Amino acid sequence: MKKNILPMLISIISLMSPVAIQAEDSAQFVQTPYEEQKVVFDFYFDEPSKVATALYWLRSLINPMTEEPYNITPDFHDIKVVIHGTEIVTVVKHNYQKYKNIVERMRYYAEFGVEFKVCALAAKDFEYQLEDFHEFIDVVPSAITEIAHWQLKGYALIAPKVPEKKYSIEEIR
Repeated sequence: MKKNILPMLISIISLMSPVAIQAEDSAQFVQTPYEEQKVVFDFYFDEPSKVATALYWLRSLINPMTEEPYNITPDFHDIKVVIHGTEIVTVVKHNYQKYKNIVERMRYYAEFGVEFKVCALAAKDFEYQLEDFHEFIDVVPSAITEIAHWQLKGYALIAPKVPEKKYSIEEIR
């Protein structure tokens, strides 16, 4: 008889435990008290077109801040984007037609105060001159030094990861 009661007691106790209760609960939304952002983005990609996806990271920083309860417009943030990989080809004038959508998205953010900075060392590797870049681009001596400079001034570093997409959301949901 004692052997039959023990499994029943274990079942009852386990049903009353917080773990069992958690299984029935849902996630909760937490409204983090965000403030104006100071961020430096590190754009360094092996494929120029990946900058298009990386710009969504920028959007994901800015857009939630413009909505309730924050209502912080983009021009109140201090955002730098440092470009020093193959994506440098997207911001030179002679490639405008090929990367028009990317350039116009960057120009849009630049109008809100986002600063786009190109590494002079990378520009030299690609044999680009100052006049090759669009008007919203600043050329800085070194991407790595630039990133370190802003981090030392308290800016958060965000380095977007842009992997090759293997599955659609529908396939893995």
